[in-house]
Amino acid sequence: MTRDVGRLPDDETGLIVKAQTGDREAFATLVDRYWERLYRWLCHLTRDGHCAEDLAQETFMKAFAALQSFRAGSNFRAWLFRIAHNNYVNQRRSQRHNVSPLTLDFPEDDAGPEEEALSRETLRTLAEAIAKLPIDFRTALMMRAEADLSFKEIADIVNITDETARWRVFKARQKLMSILEPDLLPAPRETNRNSP
Repeated sequence: MTRDVGRLPDDETGLIVKAQTGDREAFATLVDRYWERLYRWLCHLTRDGHCAEDLAQETFMKAFAALQSFRAGSNFRAWLFRIAHNNYVNQRRSQRHNVSPLTLDFPEDDAGPEEEALSRETLRTLAEAIAKLPIDFRTALMMRAEADLSFKEIADIVNITDETARWRVFKARQKLMSILEPDLLPAPRETNRNSP
């Protein structure tokens, strides 16, 4: 006869309910589900991998401490990203003068040296362009692109209307394209003045 005592539910609500009763393994499963998305989003906001990791850890610690106040069945991902956003805003207020360049530590694939160099260059160019966006636009864009949050979830996290969230993502994409445009278009060909 098998026992299901230590078995965790697959659904998020079940994991949250178990975590609210003190089940650390259930909360660890929730951390595993959201760590990478949250960390990458924070990397784009902070432009500092170490700072993003610290903020992600702090976010999960605060989420665990406040888990009893979370209503199981509501949007855990939006709640978690709201905590992360508040941590980021508080950290930014206290350290406005410390800004480091974004370092992207993505896993390497089996690409050859040329493809790897082009991929790294593309990521670097994209990271630099994203870093040039105003913080409100960058925040909304990364929540949408990296965290795959809905406009309503973004609005709830940063305390704006759904329409403002949609507008910020739209404007962020527009600005990003204008920043990247010189890199996307081929260089103009030189014409030979001696040719007819």
